[in-house]
Amino acid sequence: MTAAGHFKRVALIGFGLIGGSIARAAKLQGLASEIITTARSEATRARVAELGIVDSVVATNAEAVEGADLVILCIPVGACGAVAQEIAPYLKAGAIISDVGSVKGSIVKDMAPHLPANVHFVPAHPVAGTEHSGPDSGFAELFINRWCILTPPEGTDVSATERLRAFWAAMGAKVEIMTPDHHDLVLAITSHLPHLIAYTIVGTADELGQVTSSEVIKFSAGGFRDFTRIAASDPTMWRDVFLANKEAVLEMLGTFNEDLSKLTRAIRRGDGEALFDHFTRTRAIRRGIVEIGQDSAAPDFGRPHLPLKKQ
Repeated sequence: MTAAGHFKRVALIGFGLIGGSIARAAKLQGLASEIITTARSEATRARVAELGIVDSVVATNAEAVEGADLVILCIPVGACGAVAQEIAPYLKAGAIISDVGSVKGSIVKDMAPHLPANVHFVPAHPVAGTEHSGPDSGFAELFINRWCILTPPEGTDVSATERLRAFWAAMGAKVEIMTPDHHDLVLAITSHLPHLIAYTIVGTADELGQVTSSEVIKFSAGGFRDFTRIAASDPTMWRDVFLANKEAVLEMLGTFNEDLSKLTRAIRRGDGEALFDHFTRTRAIRRGIVEIGQDSAAPDFGRPHLPLKKQ
């Protein structure tokens, strides 16, 4: 942990998987003298207080951000603009304001107009998560060896960006800086489109009349099981993501549909060579992901297997 990554008071607005993981990691690494949080639900605030992870749980966003050196919005992207407007009068001069949304163009458009000129706006996207949500879902190790992308708008103070970079790096993340528009294009293909496909496949299976629901669940040990993990992600968050990044998602979806048509023709024509070449290329991409440490090379994706008992 470096001094640059330490903040006297960190305010987290929202306390689900990401907010809870930030709190746990920052506390473990000594990155904040004080962590204060709030959440929309009274029940969530009560549960956070029970967990004892943060120093203080308050009822309103305004109270949470008052006096904070770092404010992170850990809420769905669709809610960020209204919250920025709400907290603007209470922000400390010189504070860094950030978020964790997986769409950045709309975040800049929705939040920046409301923020005062005497604060530093540095949007962020930790590319990490699970299919779980809520205050109990977070864990301090979530960001280790995962990317966190910072997208500071043009003219943002460089030292503020570097402080936030050091904060995320101290929690184990690898930090990259890019423009909001480029971020949205990259994430449209690496994250948003895969989620859209997963939601579609799981929905198609649910509507398939020739296959009963029990059979879909019973035989889900194949690829369908892995799609269901993605499709179990938070519905509110992903609704907002697709609406906020619709141009980039539609562009990638068009390219995907063209590639899908090529594979459809290859299957219809019995073109095994085309299928083999395509699958060989995509397999190499998977190996590349493993080689850079973004996933495990363990058999069956590292899932545990029960021992075979001798009869």
